[in-house]
Amino acid sequence: MKRGKNAEGDNDTGSASAKKTKKTKEPEAPVLYDDPPDKMTSKDGRDANMKITSWNVDGLRAWVKKNGLDWVREEAPDVMCLQETKCGLKALPADITSMPEYPHKYWAVSNEKEGYSGVGMLCKTEPLKVTYGIGKEEHDKEGRVITAEFPTFYLVTAYVPNASKGLVRLDYRKTWDEDFRSYLSELDMQKPLVLCGDLNVAHQEIDLKNPKGNKKNPGFTPEEREGFSQLLGAGFVDSFRELYPEQTNAYTFWTYMMNARSKNVGWRLDYFLLSSSLVPGLCDSKIRNKAMGSDHCPITLHIAV
Repeated sequence: MKRGKNAEGDNDTGSASAKKTKKTKEPEAPVLYDDPPDKMTSKDGRDANMKITSWNVDGLRAWVKKNGLDWVREEAPDVMCLQETKCGLKALPADITSMPEYPHKYWAVSNEKEGYSGVGMLCKTEPLKVTYGIGKEEHDKEGRVITAEFPTFYLVTAYVPNASKGLVRLDYRKTWDEDFRSYLSELDMQKPLVLCGDLNVAHQEIDLKNPKGNKKNPGFTPEEREGFSQLLGAGFVDSFRELYPEQTNAYTFWTYMMNARSKNVGWRLDYFLLSSSLVPGLCDSKIRNKAMGSDHCPITLHIAV
């Protein structure tokens, strides 16, 4: 029912006004997550010597125009990983390709669809080796993975496929999860790894605002959650939950609809996973939820390696 001026009591007095005036229930204030001060020392007493940031930018060119690079310069990670760049190699913005702070830049793009998927990695120091994809053409044609080898660990950035509306890609997603887990496990046998990116799943009910209403939606199906559980079972650790196991309202994605971000109606879809042998050097796993420019916010890892 629409409320006119009379309902506000502007033009009436006395009992008539009282009858027409209804008390509206005040909306509940959103429960926000306040990213605490960064911890720079690990459990085993080492100081962090590696800072890695990951951000699903939801379109690299638009993100650059929204001053995303200013935030990157302020955060100043050693490695900046980007997902959902939606940008071919020839269309990369000059503002980012000429960035002197990161002389070593690597891009994986979709071979079939222009403006689809895509990941990037910006490094201050040159990795020993960089590879693209996971060695399977059905996955690699979409430009979803970059792996950089550093002296003591691998860094993998990934944009995991979405099961899509109507779950039309759920079967493909299940195949991806299995093949990606095998790829990571093979790497882990050579040296430990850090995996970061948009993994397109909220693992537990604590990882999204409305779990009950989303059990049949992409990102929270039993199949996708089980795929993530199997990844953890293969020896990888969710760095945020390792440090903050009971933390609620900590999300990294909010739909653009219905003022979801201001209400903090979100999902935690972006992660840093670590090989179990790297966990003793874990210092902090941050959610930079005040950084704007995308429907995701950036996340940052401090680690001693």
